[in-house]
Amino acid sequence: MATANKEAFILAGDIGGTKTNLGLFMRGKRRPILKVSEKYASPEAPNLENIIDRFLGLHEVSVSNACFGVAGPVKNGRCKTTNLPWDVSERKLKNRYGWDRVQLVNDLTALAYAIPILTKRELFSLNRARTDRKGSLGLIAPGTGLGTALMIWKDGLYVPVPSEAGHADFAPKNEAEFYLWQYLHQRVGHVSTERVLSGPGLFIIYCWLKYTGQGTEPTWLSHKMKEGDLPRVISEAALVEGEPLCVKALDLFVSIFGTAAGNLALTGLTRGGIYLGGGIVPRILPKLREGLFMSAFIDKGRFSGLLSHIPVRVILNDKAALIGAAVCALG
Repeated sequence: MATANKEAFILAGDIGGTKTNLGLFMRGKRRPILKVSEKYASPEAPNLENIIDRFLGLHEVSVSNACFGVAGPVKNGRCKTTNLPWDVSERKLKNRYGWDRVQLVNDLTALAYAIPILTKRELFSLNRARTDRKGSLGLIAPGTGLGTALMIWKDGLYVPVPSEAGHADFAPKNEAEFYLWQYLHQRVGHVSTERVLSGPGLFIIYCWLKYTGQGTEPTWLSHKMKEGDLPRVISEAALVEGEPLCVKALDLFVSIFGTAAGNLALTGLTRGGIYLGGGIVPRILPKLREGLFMSAFIDKGRFSGLLSHIPVRVILNDKAALIGAAVCALG
């Protein structure tokens, strides 16, 4: 537990549809130093203030600045979260807590701020392409939803560019993906990439495969499904048990992931690299290493050669978004 300190702390938050992470930071030489953090179930709280109150009740410290990366578009210091019934406002937070400065940014913007200061140990390279030191960066992160962002080199540093590209149309690239799109279109209308490239999306792919008779669900897996966290159950059943239906679902998910990451690389001409973030990605790293992801990533016809020279890296540090929010708070 943190204790009072003469120097005020920085409060950083990573606010997602499934979980909210809060952390207290001190200024460090190279990057902010995390002193303490807590994780909360987002859907169980009526608003962000409820979680902050609980956190500060545990850690009674002086806070100067705060920054929260929120899953949703931020406009004029306010965000109506995409996958939560929350309305988060810089003004309300500042008035309630009396901090010197409060900033809301998109959650992927917060994660993007961390990328330039992550160490080699906090990243895993999926290819051997060399980084263009001043080239644009791309970030794509499937979780409860699908987040994306770009970072542009300007005046000696990287500037994040927020994006809601996860809600752009899902474009099938083969017959299987077309039938998946058709299945979803009949049920929800607009089919965004997020519908299939997210935690819930992995479960949707699994259900579609089962519904269309492309595999059967064993009894032990049915029991496992009742425990909750369905994307984790499916990915573990695929990677650990080799369960055929789950393997098919994860393979299709990873192929769609590679395609979407390649699209982002072309959109931003990200010669500095594509970074894969979010809670799902480290868990499926063995599957990402098999080559299916990279095959889909570079499968861009005349531009396959260009894509093959763009570095692709997995972010391993699960506190990276918190670190990025702290960087933003200190800026």
